[in-house]
Amino acid sequence: MLDDSIELLKLMISTPSFSRDEEVLALRLEERFSLLGLSPVRFKNNLFFKNRHFDPAKPTILLNSHIDTVKPNSGYTLDPFSPTERDGRLYGLGSNDAGASVVAMAAAFRHFDTRTDLKYNLVFAPTAEEEISGVNGIEALLPRFKNDGIPSIDCALVGEPTGMQMAVAEKGLLVLDCTMIGKSGHAARDEGDNAIYKALDDIHWFKDFKFEHVSPLLGPNKMTVTILNSGSQHNVVPRECQFTVDVRVNELYDFDAVLETIRSHVKSEVKPRSVRIKSTSISLEHPLVRAGLNLGLSHYGSPTTSDKALMPFPALKIGPGESARSHTADEFVLISEIEQGIRIYTELLSQVIL
Repeated sequence: MLDDSIELLKLMISTPSFSRDEEVLALRLEERFSLLGLSPVRFKNNLFFKNRHFDPAKPTILLNSHIDTVKPNSGYTLDPFSPTERDGRLYGLGSNDAGASVVAMAAAFRHFDTRTDLKYNLVFAPTAEEEISGVNGIEALLPRFKNDGIPSIDCALVGEPTGMQMAVAEKGLLVLDCTMIGKSGHAARDEGDNAIYKALDDIHWFKDFKFEHVSPLLGPNKMTVTILNSGSQHNVVPRECQFTVDVRVNELYDFDAVLETIRSHVKSEVKPRSVRIKSTSISLEHPLVRAGLNLGLSHYGSPTTSDKALMPFPALKIGPGESARSHTADEFVLISEIEQGIRIYTELLSQVIL
């Protein structure tokens, strides 16, 4: 299983699969999984598999991770698409985020695929567009399941680099486009109403404001101004200033309450790009979490988002690799982490489905 997993990850690394451009990799994975004796179904740039003795009367666990990657940054010293093994590491774009999770989940799925005594069904789905929270990834795939004899999903394991510890909660994401309107004028004279100066009051508010409720798992809500655009030429007082705010929301607030608070304090027009990426959590009493605790795994709240936010059922985020390596130059995963991922996924599932 480990050798197959390493070869599969090398295939993934060597096949560029940027978000919305995963088709070639999806086709290659479909072919490879078929050679391994599985029966993949492809929908858009997503794949999914049911265990061979799938029983619609049983509950179903989804195993999900993503096949898309961000684009390599300028700091790479190695070819991001050339898988390189060195000193127990496998280097390459997407090796850590989240190729290692995909191949470890595939190995765990294969371990149980032919068994007839499972208490739960298993569905394995490597999907697209996670890095951009796109609409043609897991969100598009879930409604398709009923057409293929999968009545519902009861819970999920979501593969992301967590060091094989359990992310039981995850912050939601609001991206806000804010616009301040002033009045244009000539910079040489005392004219106009500078939109940049007006926007500064709001920007300082975003920097300094503290929401009251702090989550034991996820900490406080966090707001960060990340983009600022204004002006057309040096001698014109700008009429308009646009800025973007990244807002990470804990599970103690819904998005409506956060937006209401923001709009009551700032003078800029505030428009959310999306309200889809909501905060999520799974009970420590859930069978998946209890199984992980029995294995001695720790749990925590994750500040980063994943496709877990798009799932209308309990989901536990756990996978090989480390989140701090994601999107970095010369990305890598340890071979030992892949091996650990296969073992822990298999042991955790064994406690629930056998």
